[in-house]
Amino acid sequence: MGHESTVTSKGQTTIPVEIRDRLGLQAGDRILYTEATGKVVIERLPRSALELAGIFHDPARVPLTLEEMKAEWPQAAIDRYEQAVDDRD
Repeated sequence: MGHESTVTSKGQTTIPVEIRDRLGLQAGDRILYTEATGKVVIERLPRSALELAGIFHDPARVPLTLEEMKAEWPQAAIDRYEQAVDDRD
């Protein structure tokens, strides 16, 4: 099943919504066009690490010190193990 779009005088086109959804494309994403034997393949390029910087930052969260992380690690490991066991049931 194919999808059509029109090329404008500036060489622009709209990627059909079904294709955007299938590729997980969002505004600002970069795509790669590869041509082979008269056909074009479109691929979504992975985001760079710089683009992802700060994506999970929560300004309300106070960072832990190294000592606090070391103190909480054993209980966090136990909690994670118990959750994994519960998820199997």
